[in-house]
Amino acid sequence: MADEEKKPATPGWERQLIEGLAFAALREQRRTRVWGIFFKSLTFIYLFLILFAVADWFGDSAVRISDKHTALIDLNGMIMPDSVSNADNVNASLRSAFKDSGTQGVILRINSPGGSPVQAGYINDEIRRLRAKYPDIPLYAVIGDVCASGGYYVAAAADKIFVDKASLVGSIGVLMDGFGFAGTMEKLGIERRLLTAGEHKGFLDPFAPLDPGQREYATRMLSEIHEQFIRVVQEGRGDRLKDTPEIYSGVIWTGQKSIELGLADAMGSAEYVAREVIKAEDIVNYSTRESLLDRFSKRFSAVTLRMLTDNSWGLR
Repeated sequence: MADEEKKPATPGWERQLIEGLAFAALREQRRTRVWGIFFKSLTFIYLFLILFAVADWFGDSAVRISDKHTALIDLNGMIMPDSVSNADNVNASLRSAFKDSGTQGVILRINSPGGSPVQAGYINDEIRRLRAKYPDIPLYAVIGDVCASGGYYVAAAADKIFVDKASLVGSIGVLMDGFGFAGTMEKLGIERRLLTAGEHKGFLDPFAPLDPGQREYATRMLSEIHEQFIRVVQEGRGDRLKDTPEIYSGVIWTGQKSIELGLADAMGSAEYVAREVIKAEDIVNYSTRESLLDRFSKRFSAVTLRMLTDNSWGLR
């Protein structure tokens, strides 16, 4: 009976066992290879970023050519604390350009619709300081598509301003904008609960009706900043300005018209100014550039709209 209960072994079981072990080993090797490739790729990307970061660093701080040349600094986009065209970056580039013994003249190439009056003021002040410190090195502003408001605030400090006939120049004014939702909230039956310590702490609250007293105060403040802007332009341009109040009305002009009004001096590109005015055709760019790491770390979803509750002001 015992012999009858014994069942014969499955034919080829040894082969099946060996095949199973072999396939398991292959799967493990494949898994190891995939993870190896993954970690090698991460290492390569890491080294790639470091390499470009170093390249960017050397690109910005490398020794300048010692021959005579024209220094070029680009001011592009909004002049804001968190932009590449903030005062720290532009002023650092200006200082580097003026300090170089080979610099025969500096071109500040502007393509900006404006921005922060504080940042623009910092740049204007630094230009004046450097022009006084290095009296033999002229600084010329060359306008691209647009040089408006805060952009012109900066340009006014230059020895001369060159434009294209189609450039947009001016907009000498100040604004404060925002939104009001008091009527919308009332229609939706939403109650606004704002607690403050200080009579005007809720200044220009967008969820409350516009207070006439706050409106008057804001208007006076804007007028004060506007007067500061006008003085900067008058000090920079002097007798070249035509005596017309319309210049300071916030209107923007073509490059050709801006020359007639004394807001600009002549037509000319950066290459023209370097070659014909400064007489140093070789151009060295001293502009501060965004590093590769900064570009990679830029917000993936660009925030292009301000929050509806954000009241902002500036030279725009």
